[in-house]
Amino acid sequence: MAKKVVGQLKLQVPAGKANPSPPIGPALGQRGINIMAFCKEFNAKTQEMEPGAPTPVVITYYADKSFTFEMRTPPASFFIKKAAKLKSGGKTPGKAVAGSISLKQVREIAEAKMPDLNATDVEAAMKIILGSAKSMGIEVKG
Repeated sequence: MAKKVVGQLKLQVPAGKANPSPPIGPALGQRGINIMAFCKEFNAKTQEMEPGAPTPVVITYYADKSFTFEMRTPPASFFIKKAAKLKSGGKTPGKAVAGSISLKQVREIAEAKMPDLNATDVEAAMKIILGSAKSMGIEVKG
């Protein structure tokens, strides 16, 4: 018989840096999820990733206090800022250019994000990434 799902929880946790301190600990604790078990399992699965990369995770927790989680790829803004070598996006998107990235970098980001994007091919995924870059004040050079 299948386990009874109690709910789902969405968090964004830095890769390899999950610990029981806020905001992770309280979010898991109030739902009865074993905090240390999650932290150990998450850190083990993200050790191959870039340390500190923001990793969205969807935790499904069950009535018997067990849980499963599914990791997503880091946000497009993380990849765009990394490619443009910036700390943050532009302060006035559309008016001032904060940085620039190449079409080749846009394609690489689109290919990395493909599993999480609502796109059928890489060209459609590139359009999504281009929109994100534009909204951050990042110029794309052909």
